Amino acid sequence: MMSAEHHGVGMTSQRARDRLAETLVKMGIKSGVILDAIRNTPRHLFIDEALSSRAYENTALPIGFNQTISQPYIVAKMTEALIKDRQLKNVLEIGTGCGYQSVIMAQFTKRLYTIERIDALLTRARERFQKLSFTNIRTKHADGNIGWEAQAPFDGIIVAAAPIGVPDALKEQLAMDGRLIIPVGKSGDQKLLLITRTEEGFEEEIIDSVSFVPMLGGIDTT
Repeated sequence: MMSAEHHGVGMTSQRARDRLAETLVKMGIKSGVILDAIRNTPRHLFIDEALSSRAYENTALPIGFNQTISQPYIVAKMTEALIKDRQLKNVLEIGTGCGYQSVIMAQFTKRLYTIERIDALLTRARERFQKLSFTNIRTKHADGNIGWEAQAPFDGIIVAAAPIGVPDALKEQLAMDGRLIIPVGKSGDQKLLLITRTEEGFEEEIIDSVSFVPMLGGIDTT
């Protein structure tokens, strides 16, 4: 059972969450289960308390370290593309960030593996996963460009930062018929791609124009 803190009040109340879901429907999100996940996930717990009144606006918000919590529409759009017409058992997320996308995605897969290069962000995200009782999320402090080979192959991979080109390691860690959802390109000219692994190779489809922080290499231990 969710605590009062989880339910929220005022600008973080259920009414605010329902309004957000209504906005996403108007923007084209069709999946009822994803809309329910957006309604039921306490986004205000993933951002600084000073910004909590804006938690259920359809906008990206800063989470420190030059990173953001993604716009709810983009979270819903990426999740919808990944889960459409399939059951997922093994999903990899690149860019844990504050953990919001992780918690949404973890509701649609048996296991979620998530990688974050910034140690301080990952520490906070782990605390949130524990607080919200998500036991099917596994985390790793690492460079997302190289994926998580030990846990591959993945039915789905979802990436929350934009490389200039698609990392080969991520494509190779996809299972057959697996899907990779990834923003690609320079700032101001990014496309959200759906890449599907087939017997013949990899099929690409452009889903949307987007704006993500750049995908960096290495790790940050500060």
